[in-house]
Amino acid sequence: MISMNDSPSIQHPSVTLGLVQTSCSPSFEENLSKTTRLIDQAARDGAQIICTQELFCSQYFCQSEDYDNFKLAEPIPGPTSEAMRKLAAKRKVVIIASLFEKRAAGVYHNTAAIIDADGSMLGIYRKMHIPDDPLYYEKFYFTPGDLGYRAWQTRYGKIGVCVCWDQWYPEAARLTAMQGAGILFYPTAIGWHPAEKAAHGANQHGSWETIQRSHAIANGCYVAAINRVGLEKPDGGEGIEFWGQSFVAGTSGQILAKAFPDREETLLVPVDFAQVDTTRTHWPFLRDRRIDSYGDLTRRLID
Repeated sequence: MISMNDSPSIQHPSVTLGLVQTSCSPSFEENLSKTTRLIDQAARDGAQIICTQELFCSQYFCQSEDYDNFKLAEPIPGPTSEAMRKLAAKRKVVIIASLFEKRAAGVYHNTAAIIDADGSMLGIYRKMHIPDDPLYYEKFYFTPGDLGYRAWQTRYGKIGVCVCWDQWYPEAARLTAMQGAGILFYPTAIGWHPAEKAAHGANQHGSWETIQRSHAIANGCYVAAINRVGLEKPDGGEGIEFWGQSFVAGTSGQILAKAFPDREETLLVPVDFAQVDTTRTHWPFLRDRRIDSYGDLTRRLID
C-alpha cells in the first residue's frame, strides 16, 4: 500500500536540490545502477531533495510503437520504487523517481514516485498530458493520469511534481502551486530531431526553458527541470538528441543553475523557501486572481 500520510509540517528555511542528468544505455540494470549511485553521491554531497529525469531506467522507448516495450513497466510498489525507498531512508533524503508504471493489464502510466526522507512513499503523480508527435508516441504507451495535480509535505518542505509534457501547461503549474508547493519539479525527456536542429533547435530549446521560467514567475515558486542527454536510437532510426540543460529557476524566473547540454551532470542547488513568501507578497499574483472570471477555462474553445 502507498501511504498518503504527510510528513511533519517542517518548512526548512533553505534546502539543497539535486538534479540528476544522465545519458541512458539499452540496459535497464545499468541505468538503474548508475542513477542509484549518482543519487547516493548527491546525498553525500549535501542534496536533500533529489529528482531523476523522466523514465530514467531506460532509453526513451516512445520513439516507436513496439509492444515489447511494455515489458519495461513495473508496479508501484515494485523493485525500483522499493530500491529508491531504501536509499531515501539510508541517506535521509527525499527522492522523486520517474517510472514506467504497470497499474493493471493494459493500463500503464508515466508516473513519478514521491518518497520522503524516512523512506515512506508519500504518493505518486501520474502524467496528465500525453503527447503524440513524431518520435514521441506516448499515447500508445501511457494512460492519462487520473490523480490530478498534487503537492506533498516532505521533511524539507512542500513540493509539487508534474512530468515533461505537463510543463507546457500553465494550468498544471497553477493548480499545483495553489496547494502550497514552493518548488515544482519536472522530470523530463526532451530533445531535438537531428534533421531539424539547425533550423529550429534554438527556438525549441528557448521555448522549453522560457515556459518553465514563466511558471516560476506566475506562481512565485522555484522550478526544477531535469532532462537527459545523449543521442538515443532505440529503434535504429534517426533518433533524438536530448538537449540536457537541466536547470533550476528562482521565484522571479531567474536561472540559478543550469547543466551542460552534452554531458552527464548532477546539479546541486541551494534554494530558500522564505523567498517564496517574499516573492508572493511583493508580486501578489495569487492574491489578485479574478477567480470569478475563469470559468471558461474548463472549455476546449470559446466560440
